[in-house]
Amino acid sequence: MNKFFYSSILIFVLISCENQNKPIQNSKVTTLADTIHLLFDKEKAWDNLIKQTSFGPRNPNSIGHQRCLLFLQNELKQYSNSTQLFPFQQFGYNENLYLTNIFASFRPDLKKRILLLAHWDTRPRSDEEVSIEKQNFPIIGANDGASGVAVLLEVARILKNNPPEVGVDILFVDGEDYGKKQDLKFYSLGAKYFIKKKPATYQPQFAILLDMVGDKNLEIYKEKYSSRFAPSLTNEVWKRASNLNLHQFKNETRYEIYDDHIVLNEQGIPTIDIIDFDYEFWHTTNDTPDKCSKESLNAVGKLILNIIYKFPHNI
Repeated sequence: MNKFFYSSILIFVLISCENQNKPIQNSKVTTLADTIHLLFDKEKAWDNLIKQTSFGPRNPNSIGHQRCLLFLQNELKQYSNSTQLFPFQQFGYNENLYLTNIFASFRPDLKKRILLLAHWDTRPRSDEEVSIEKQNFPIIGANDGASGVAVLLEVARILKNNPPEVGVDILFVDGEDYGKKQDLKFYSLGAKYFIKKKPATYQPQFAILLDMVGDKNLEIYKEKYSSRFAPSLTNEVWKRASNLNLHQFKNETRYEIYDDHIVLNEQGIPTIDIIDFDYEFWHTTNDTPDKCSKESLNAVGKLILNIIYKFPHNI
């Protein structure tokens, strides 16, 4: 080997070593927070929806209501650091209602917290039915009730094995859908009880309500009260949906809806309602699983996980 050739090899080796030691420019390190949404299992979420509807209508005081309560309690106990039942009574329309809120905590040691909620009861009447004969039938509530709970049960499963850097609480409220049309006194009974009884020291950074998120033709618009009470949170959530390419979320505002988020917002907890109010089978006997889809649950679940694990500090 001649001297020139040997020198050339030496220079090449030295340059290669130097390049290896240089930091790679413009590289992005992928973290758990970036990919956590991929862990959402739409099949498991769907099973959660089917299981709830298998109990039949879950209106207060019904057998389905009792059976579903036991199921939800057992499921959350598997995943959370603590699960508590908060039973209460409410006199309704000529009857005494036996209601229960379910509250599950993850990372209860952390002060900074997110509250996620959905109602688990179903409506005791199908007052949007065309047929008068059917208007007194209780609904199955595959979308209106079971869908939001189904998503949050799957979120709970993921939280167990992947502790987030922020505390998370899941609240299943009862008696949300009991009231007759326009009789707001008898709507959101569980949310009202929660606010009345919660410790003064419990103040989550914000809350997200899931209601009717399983529609096969899911289109979720910004809700007007959400934008009014919690504009920063609303905009951030829809921005995240866009970043995740979730076409089900529409960057427009529609509808003023009285829902559990009103109760929380009035008590100083910034809360938004993720809801598809363009649901053809709302408050009818046709609110059944065949009107829902796994893909809709999947879209909402992915978004919720992204919010939890990439906590929006600007809210």
